[in-house]
Amino acid sequence: MLTSKSASRLDNDVTILADLLRTIFERNERRSNTEFDHDERSITELCDALITTTSETSALIIANKVLAKYSNLNDDEKLSFFQDVSSRMSIDPDRVRETLKDYEKLPSRETYENFSNAAEPSRQELIRRLNQPPGATKKLVEMRADLLRFGKNDPGLQAFDLDIKHLFASWFNRGFLVLRPISWESPAHILEKIIAYEAVHAIYSWEDLRRRLEPRDRRCFAFFHPAIPDEPLIFVEVALTRGTPTSIQALLSEEREEVQADQIDTAVFYSISNCQAGLANVSFGNFLIKQVASDLSLELPGLTTFVTLSPIPGLVKWLQKSHPDWIVDEQEDLRSLAAHYLINEKSRNNLPLDPVARFHLGNGAIIEEIHVDADISENGKLQSLGCMVNYLYDLEQVTKNHEEFVSEGKVKASKEIEKLAKAFEL
Repeated sequence: MLTSKSASRLDNDVTILADLLRTIFERNERRSNTEFDHDERSITELCDALITTTSETSALIIANKVLAKYSNLNDDEKLSFFQDVSSRMSIDPDRVRETLKDYEKLPSRETYENFSNAAEPSRQELIRRLNQPPGATKKLVEMRADLLRFGKNDPGLQAFDLDIKHLFASWFNRGFLVLRPISWESPAHILEKIIAYEAVHAIYSWEDLRRRLEPRDRRCFAFFHPAIPDEPLIFVEVALTRGTPTSIQALLSEEREEVQADQIDTAVFYSISNCQAGLANVSFGNFLIKQVASDLSLELPGLTTFVTLSPIPGLVKWLQKSHPDWIVDEQEDLRSLAAHYLINEKSRNNLPLDPVARFHLGNGAIIEEIHVDADISENGKLQSLGCMVNYLYDLEQVTKNHEEFVSEGKVKASKEIEKLAKAFEL
C-alpha cells in the first residue's frame, strides 16, 4: 500500500529527476540554438526547412527555432500560420488516387508504402519533427489549444487538428501515463496547479485544498506524462464514505466528521478535471477512474461501491431551449425531468446531450440516482437547478456497459431512474 509519506517521497524523487533532466536539456538546447541565433527566416520558411532536412542535428535546431518563433506570434499571426500549414501541407488527392490504384492492381510492400506516404499529409511529419527537442511536447499541447480556438468554424483547420489529435492519441496513450497520488505533502507547485485546474468545484484557498487532501478519508490522483512531468493531465478527487452521498455541500463541509477506515464502504468520485485544453478529446479519463478504483480496492477491502456525485451541466440550457415555460411543481417532477434529459435527450450522433453523461456512460457506468438540492451553489442552480447524479461503476459490468453504449448507444440506468424518465410529463 502506498502511504502518504511514501507518495510524497515518490513525488519528490520524480520532481528531482525531472529538474535534473530539464537542466541538462536546457543547456543542450541553448547550445544547439547558437547556430541560428541570428536566423531571420520566417516561421513558414523554417517549417519548410524542417520538413526537408535530412540532418537530425539540423532538425533539432530548426524545430527549436520554429517553437520559439511561434511563442512570439500574436493571435492573427498564429491563425495565419495554421492556415498556411493546413493548406500547403495537406494531401494531394490526385496522388492519393494514383497510388491507391497502383496498390489495387498490384498489392505489395512498395505500392502500399507509396499509398501510405501519399495519404499522410506532410503536416503530420512537421508535428513529429517539432516534438523532437526537450520540452517540445508541452509547447505542442499549448499550440493545439490555440488551433482548437481558431478552428471551431474552419473545416481546413479542423482537418489539421485531426492530424495532431491522431499523433497525440499515440503519444498520450495509457502505456505512457503515470498515475501519481496527490497529497497535502506533494510539492507546492503541483498543489498550486490542482487549485488552478479544478474545474468542477472551485478550491478557494489553501485551507480548502487541505480539507480535500489531508484527511484519511480523502484521496486525489492524477495522470502525468514523462515528457511533461510537472503538469497533471487530468486528476480526480475522491471521498471515502459510508453510504452514497446526496449533497456536494455536505460532502465538502468544514464541519463534517472524518469517516474511519473500518466504516468506509463507498468511493465517491466527486470531481474530475482535465488540465490541458490542448488535450481535448484525447481520452484517458476512463483509464483514470478504473485504475483508481482498482488501486483503492486493494488498499481498502471493505469498499463495495464506486460512484460519482456529478453535475448535470446541460440541464438548464436544454430546458430553456426546449421547454421555456416548464414549472417545477414538486421535487419528484424535477427528478423526472433530469432522468428524462439524461436518458432520452440525444445529440445528432445519438449520444447523450449532456457532456458529463457522455463521459461516464461511455466509461461503462450507469445512471444510479438523481438528487435535488444536491448542489445549492449559484453555479449548481444555474446549470442544473441544483440537481446532481450518481453514476455507478460496477467493476464487473463496466466493460459490457461500455461496449453496448458504443455499439448501440444504449444508456444504462437503474430501474428507479428508468421509471422516473417514463413518468416525465410537461
